[in-house]
Amino acid sequence: KENYKDELQNAERWLHKRGFAAIGEIGFDFYWDTTFIQQQYEAFEIQMQWALDKKIPIVIHTRNAMQQTIDAVKPFAAKGLGGIFHCFGDSYEMAKQIIDMNFYLGIGGVVTYKKAGLDAVLDKINLERVVLETDAPYLTPVPYRGKRNESAYIKIIAQKVAEIKKVSIEEVAAITTANAEKIFSC
Repeated sequence: KENYKDELQNAERWLHKRGFAAIGEIGFDFYWDTTFIQQQYEAFEIQMQWALDKKIPIVIHTRNAMQQTIDAVKPFAAKGLGGIFHCFGDSYEMAKQIIDMNFYLGIGGVVTYKKAGLDAVLDKINLERVVLETDAPYLTPVPYRGKRNESAYIKIIAQKVAEIKKVSIEEVAAITTANAEKIFSC
């Protein structure tokens, strides 16, 4: 947006008023409009620096911009920035780059979609780099796809991940919960 600098100043004021668990969702969205790409880069870098300064993680939104997002995050990750790539739905190659930066993959309802291909990606990834999420009210898991998503459906996502990884749902819940606690220092 044209007033992005004003919005950043407002966000920064709030950041200094109280403690926060993370900064996010931040990142790139090139899906609908690429008019403000340069502004997205500038805002993202500023927000990542805030997170480094505050020693808190980030939650990344990226749409139609995965490699660009990874490339933008790398120098900050090298300085110790961590966090989650929210609603991950890309290839194993992208997942590996994210994990190599010490970030986590946020896995949601998309994992239940037959054509998504996330089962093949998750099969190669250690659960130690995964957190579960719903993205409510969007990306509702099967069998409720097309309806409003809600937090209660996290169990469906956990069950699907358990099936893919050939472990119990309790193990998935324990590992992914511990990961979330580690990220957010709970």
